[in-house]
Amino acid sequence: MSTAPRSFALPASSPPRLPPADARGLRAFLRTHLFQSPLAGLFTFLLGAVVITALWHILRWSVVDAVWYAPDNGAACRTATGACWAVIAEKYRVILFGAYPYDEQWRGGLIIAIWLAWGAVSATRLLGVGTRLAGWAAVFVATILLLRGGILGLAPVGTDHWGGLPLTFIIFGGTIAGGLPLAIMLAIGRRSELKVLRLLCVATIEGVRGIPLLALLFFAALILPLFLPPQLTVDKLIRAEIGMIVFFAAYAAEVVRGGLQAMPEGQDEAAKALGLGYWLRMRKIILPQALAIVVPALFNDIIRAFKNTTFFSILGLFDVLGATKAALQDPNWVRYGTEGYLFVFLLYFIICSAMSLYGGSIERDNRRRVRRAT
Repeated sequence: MSTAPRSFALPASSPPRLPPADARGLRAFLRTHLFQSPLAGLFTFLLGAVVITALWHILRWSVVDAVWYAPDNGAACRTATGACWAVIAEKYRVILFGAYPYDEQWRGGLIIAIWLAWGAVSATRLLGVGTRLAGWAAVFVATILLLRGGILGLAPVGTDHWGGLPLTFIIFGGTIAGGLPLAIMLAIGRRSELKVLRLLCVATIEGVRGIPLLALLFFAALILPLFLPPQLTVDKLIRAEIGMIVFFAAYAAEVVRGGLQAMPEGQDEAAKALGLGYWLRMRKIILPQALAIVVPALFNDIIRAFKNTTFFSILGLFDVLGATKAALQDPNWVRYGTEGYLFVFLLYFIICSAMSLYGGSIERDNRRRVRRAT
């Protein structure tokens, strides 16, 4: 007995089901997250009342009752109930430029403008990497020439008078420019097959990481000259900068080493099969991919290096924080330190947040590049 073949029909795809109307929108969000029960609603009202009260007091102190201008040596601030932002208007030159000669502070303003402008251009990434790095090298050299003077009719100014935000920028720029290549060399050396080189790199990294930054700066700025011959004099700023470079490199080297260890061995083996030498493989294939892997951790160290510039005030070099401390020694304004330090906090927060956003954009570009390649 023959039977006709049975046909099977695929079930029609049903349209995606949407949640009911009462489960969508602001009302549903409030019910789900803030008012699940009477007790949760009570806590929501209490917490909201505390937050609104605190925000109102902060707004009243910082804006409503604040004094923005006090030309009478702060007399208007002494009778006010709010913040005295007039201290910033009165002392901004000292905060931004430190002890730099008053008539030459236009150089510091030009330096700040150059750094911010080229930072904005670099953040767009419209230019190639080589062009951006060459631009930063030119900015760094121009900063030194403008601060030091002695050329093109500029009055010479010693490093003991450098200060404020230009000094912070030059310390930070020197730390990254010198510390990142040193970190890469230490990371490669720590993975070297040469035992002597490997032990030397390990001793350098672990030794520096075991010393507080402040102790390292004191050694570089105050103790190191005792071991140098009298005819060899090195500026205190340069000695402290070398200490910052070594400290940054020791921490960043472990970050780079983590990226090198995360690289698949097949990448190096494929490069060997093509006949590429060690340094060519490292420069063209291994290092670019390893650095792309560790971008988040590397930018964490870079941002920390910018904040570590505040330690230079301990050595008598007035960066932004040190210059703010000096500015607030004026008896007429000494009681308004909160406003001065809040201004410095905002300055550091804006710069560090910008660097964090830039690092995040690089990380997202790397992820997109990997997805396209796969």
